Amino acid sequence: MAITPRFTRTAAIVAVGAVSAFGLAACSTGDSGDSGAGGEPVTIEYLHRLPDGEGMTPTSEIVDRWNADHPDIQVKATKFDGKSSDMILKLETDVKAGNGPCLAQTGYSEVPQLFVKGLLQDVADEAKKYEDDFSAGAFSGMKVGDAIVGLPQDTGPLVYFYNETEFTALGLDAPKTLDDLTTDSATAAAAGRYVTAFTPDEAQNWLSAQSAAAGDTWFGTAGDEWKVDAEGAGSERVAAFWQGLLDGKQTLATERWGEGFTAALNDGSLIGHVGAAWEAGFLLDSLDGTPAEGQWRVAQLPDFGAGALSGPDGGSGVSVMKGCEHPAEAMEFNDWFNTQVDDLASQGLVVAAKGDVETPEKMLRQFGGQDVLAELGTATENLNPDFPYAPGFSTLSKMNETAAAAVAGTASVADIFTTAQETAVASLEDLGLPVAK
Repeated sequence: MAITPRFTRTAAIVAVGAVSAFGLAACSTGDSGDSGAGGEPVTIEYLHRLPDGEGMTPTSEIVDRWNADHPDIQVKATKFDGKSSDMILKLETDVKAGNGPCLAQTGYSEVPQLFVKGLLQDVADEAKKYEDDFSAGAFSGMKVGDAIVGLPQDTGPLVYFYNETEFTALGLDAPKTLDDLTTDSATAAAAGRYVTAFTPDEAQNWLSAQSAAAGDTWFGTAGDEWKVDAEGAGSERVAAFWQGLLDGKQTLATERWGEGFTAALNDGSLIGHVGAAWEAGFLLDSLDGTPAEGQWRVAQLPDFGAGALSGPDGGSGVSVMKGCEHPAEAMEFNDWFNTQVDDLASQGLVVAAKGDVETPEKMLRQFGGQDVLAELGTATENLNPDFPYAPGFSTLSKMNETAAAAVAGTASVADIFTTAQETAVASLEDLGLPVAK
């Protein structure tokens, strides 16, 4: 999104007003005092939601390595056990009280609203030093206009998962285009199989990402105003594709996080899936020890009409919170931590940083020896770099309701994107932000 300097000032005014209302003091960076004062080290607090599960490199161990090598910049990492939305509420409360952390994990779709609320700090000068370490699409997720509020950590580009053994049996190859996927859907359905699942509970992020993959940009500016276009040519292609599959009963219509999806995966009726890259870490767990173990592969998302392009379905970065007293030191750690690619991959992340990542043994086994993380890295490089979010994006969860109605036949798939358009405009207006008509 090419936001003009004039618009940036408009957004900044809103943010400054929010900061004044909050009565913010400087955020806590520990009890060590100013950088270099009396020879004391700078202490940076980092709040995260990384899983730290069994077999993963613990966040504490990664941070300990940094602390051992950087005696002047010590980092205290704290894991937040709870939902992302709960962590956001905690951050808002703590920053208002003047005791927030310097660094915190934030979802890309959350960044614009947090910035407009005055919770994030513009560290563009520091961030640009590290820009080349990350994919362009992921780096853009930490931008709000001309402001850059941190660095990306993980990504969720859409990819295509498929059962290679079943595809071969049906005479199919991994689809390269949307037309291929349409044809494959008809062939598979005739044999009682599905090469896609239409998942209404994921519509907000899943379908917006497909619009991005089709080349659309939902949020931009016109002068001093936000511009919303969720019903562009790409969205029309996406809607027509899924409407055709639903009408022809050639896709599995089920909730992604319901029992139906896993049941279809287990009984072999679902043999393909347009999903987020981060699903590779657990998608096939229920097939462990079954004849289907090792049959699946991951491929790039079929061309939705804009070439080798993917769209963002999830992912997060590490933001610098408003009031952080040592942003340069915080960003130095931020870059180092987010480029520890093998450690972060062990946490199940699809890392945003460039570089080769070793595919874990579990993925090698489940995907028949495929170098999965290399394929996902390509998808990360293919992310649409011009698909920013806008403040209030969370309200677009109403898309899920319309998607459920589309499955029931009481709405069309195109109506989902109309819901996105109307809801986004209303949300921006509710936040007091100008919207172009």
